Amino acid sequence: MRMSRMFSRTLREAPNGADTKGYEYLLRAGYIRQMGAGIFSLLPLGFKATQKIEGIIREEMNAIGGEELQMPVVNPADIWKETGRYYSIDKEMGRFSDRNNRDMVLAMTHEEAVTDIARGEIDSYKRLPLLVYQLQTKWRDDPRPRAGLIRVREFTMLDSYSFDRDAEGLDKIYRDHYRAYFRIFSRCGLPSIAVGADSGMMGGKISHEYMYLSPIGEDTIILCDKCGYTANRQIAKFGKEYIEEEMKPIEKVSTPESKTIEDLAAYLNIDAKKTAKCVFMVGTFINDKNGEEEEKLIVALVRGDYEVEESKLSNAARANSIRPAHEEEIMACGMVPGYASPIGAKGNFICIVDDSVAKSNNLVAGANDAGFHYLNTNFGRDYTGTVADIASARDGMRCPVCGAPLRASKGVEIGNIFQLGTRYSSAMNCTYQDESGKQIPVVMGSYGIGVGRLLACLAEEYNDEGGLKLPVSVAPYQVHLVSLVKDTAIADSIYDELTSKGIEVLYDDRKESAGVKFADADLIGIPLRITLGNRSLKEGKVEVRIRATGETTTYLLSDIAEEIKAEIAKEQARIDEGIVEKELQ
Repeated sequence: MRMSRMFSRTLREAPNGADTKGYEYLLRAGYIRQMGAGIFSLLPLGFKATQKIEGIIREEMNAIGGEELQMPVVNPADIWKETGRYYSIDKEMGRFSDRNNRDMVLAMTHEEAVTDIARGEIDSYKRLPLLVYQLQTKWRDDPRPRAGLIRVREFTMLDSYSFDRDAEGLDKIYRDHYRAYFRIFSRCGLPSIAVGADSGMMGGKISHEYMYLSPIGEDTIILCDKCGYTANRQIAKFGKEYIEEEMKPIEKVSTPESKTIEDLAAYLNIDAKKTAKCVFMVGTFINDKNGEEEEKLIVALVRGDYEVEESKLSNAARANSIRPAHEEEIMACGMVPGYASPIGAKGNFICIVDDSVAKSNNLVAGANDAGFHYLNTNFGRDYTGTVADIASARDGMRCPVCGAPLRASKGVEIGNIFQLGTRYSSAMNCTYQDESGKQIPVVMGSYGIGVGRLLACLAEEYNDEGGLKLPVSVAPYQVHLVSLVKDTAIADSIYDELTSKGIEVLYDDRKESAGVKFADADLIGIPLRITLGNRSLKEGKVEVRIRATGETTTYLLSDIAEEIKAEIAKEQARIDEGIVEKELQ
């Protein structure tokens, strides 16, 4: 490709809103352009890079037996109503009516669509197992798009779907995906870890997320450096200690101006772990009878030295979503904000109690009377509720496996895998006939990778003060040819020779200064740069610079094609040496 004819152009400064380095460089280098909040166009450079990523994905998915198909972005709402997700998913789902007034949706994911197809294709156990995948556009009306392609509303995604007759078959294909995903990320050159995760709106009981650890991430990952325990904080466990002692009689005491745990502990001269903290949320639930949404107050109790993890609380309460409660909603159930507890409370609410409270005795809790608390409250004797792990893990807490201190790190989710089980097949009557003639729900799995987000993370991982420096496996071109001589014939001949041998070349044939050309080459980040200058040309040589290391070498002009092939092979070998294929523990 000649840069004089290239559609996009480089920018000297980043547009407003470029809040990360990778995002800034993708904009400035002409890989992407923003059309609206969370909506981006891939310009030719960005499109070629994502094609490279998709090529790697296809190879690895085909290697585990996947067949590629393509499903529509627009789905009839009826199939989403069958699973109930039409009602349970909030405003993130794009809904509209067609000209015949039929409800339609823009697919955020394709579990319903693929199950609808599968129930027409699968009839017997002889047809199983099956694995299909697609690289398709999705729409999710995210309220907080950020960091360019990291968090968007429209995106391209690999999603694959497995169909098996039993859990054993699902376990096998789940493990195949687990290994294949590590190979995909490694072949792209992106470091990743797999962590246990919350299944969220997808359903199912087992899920893993693949994380690129980076300060720009919104997810918090909890890790143990000693034994390797990893989990998203949304589900992470930690070693808890319990205060077990003989129950004492409950006692009401005055605690003026003690609305917070810190103030209460200071006033009573006790440790915060001797208190029970009340957190109030309102959950949204779907009425099983009419499918309509309804709200209910959730009272969450954790020990005073812990915090509530909202994802755990939502799952424990089986709410579709939760939000902080308003004071009037708390008071409507007979509780007093700042001095509240479920003791003596009335009204329609759900009480979820962390095991740190349920297994500890004689904790201080609110008396539902302004300026007063109860000493020696005990779960089971003074109040009841559902016991669950709803506490949030953080730095320094004990690993639940080996007891060593845990560490928290920020990360970006780049992939996920879910064991769906029969969540969708049962709801949509996708069954197979077994050997005895019985109809059995198909056992399913769902697996996804965000292609644009993967490119964005690569831009974050591979950059310096000059711009991008992408790995050869995903860079839009392998070689950037920069000509600084007036006579274009030699540069043209090099360009023609390299391209004829299958080498991907971006040729800077523009009438610009050497400084501009070198700055643009660094910004765009092609792995190898060939510089054709007057001095080297007189000696029959050209300079080759490796973008990743800055290392430069001079080669004879007559040998350039073979030398460049060798350099490309070296760059690819660097990627290949880093390929990992981890086993699911």
